[in-house]
Amino acid sequence: MLESIILKIFYMTFGLLVGSFLNVLILRIPKDENFVSKRSHCPKCNKLIYWYENIPVLSYLLLLGKCSKCKTKISFQYPFIEMITGIFALALSYRFDLSSYGLIHTFFFFMLFCSFLVHFVIDYRHHILPDGINIFIALLMICYSLYYYDYSHWLYGGLVGFLLPLSVTYVFYLLKNQVGLGGGDIKLYGALGLFLGPVNVLYLIFLSCVLGSLVSIPLILLKVIKKDSPIPFGPFIILVAALQIFAPGHYQKLMSFLF
Repeated sequence: MLESIILKIFYMTFGLLVGSFLNVLILRIPKDENFVSKRSHCPKCNKLIYWYENIPVLSYLLLLGKCSKCKTKISFQYPFIEMITGIFALALSYRFDLSSYGLIHTFFFFMLFCSFLVHFVIDYRHHILPDGINIFIALLMICYSLYYYDYSHWLYGGLVGFLLPLSVTYVFYLLKNQVGLGGGDIKLYGALGLFLGPVNVLYLIFLSCVLGSLVSIPLILLKVIKKDSPIPFGPFIILVAALQIFAPGHYQKLMSFLF
C-alpha cells in the first residue's frame, strides 16, 4: 500500500516537472529560441527566475501569479499545463503496472501526450505545427509500430495519412489558388498514420474535418471570426487522435453511434 502511494506521488511529481519543461517548449519553439541551456526569465523585466520561483504550481501560488520583481501577471497557462501533465502521468500509474510491457506503454503514451499538448497550444496560438515535434511523434509511432504491428499497418497508414491530405490540398490549390491544409497538418496526419494504420487514419481525417466544421461554421455565422480568417486545424486533429489512442473504448462507441 505504501509503495503504491509513493509510486503515484513519483508519477505525479514527474509529470509536474515535465509540464514545466513543456511550458518552455511552448514559449520558445515558435520564437526559435534555445530551450535547453537558456535560463528562464521574466519576459517583461528580464529578471532571471530562480529555482525556488520555478517549482511547478507551488511557485505560481506563492507568487500570487506575478513576477517577484516587476509584478507582471504570469499566465495561468503555466500551472495549468503543469497540472494537466501531472494528472495524466498519475492516470497512467493506475492503467499500467511496472512490468516491461507496462513501462513501454507508459513511456509511449506519456511522451505522445506531451507532444500533443505542446502541438495543440502552439498551433492554437501561432498557427504552426513545428516540424521538430512532428518528427518526434513520427519516431515514437514508428518505434512502437515496428514492435507491435506488421509492416503493412504502419507503412500503408503513414502513406495514406500523408498522401491523401497532400493530394486533396494540391487539388484545392489548383482549383482555388489557395492553400487548404498547412504542411504541418499533412505531416501530422502522416505521423499518426504510422500508428493508426490505413483505416483509422482515414477516420481521423474524416472526423477531424467534421469537428473542424462543427466548430468553425457556427463561429463564422455568429461573426466571431471572419470567413477568410485562418483557423488552426491542428487542435482538431489532435483531439480526434487523442480519443482514438488514449480512449479507444469511447472511440469505438462513437464510431458505432455514427456508422
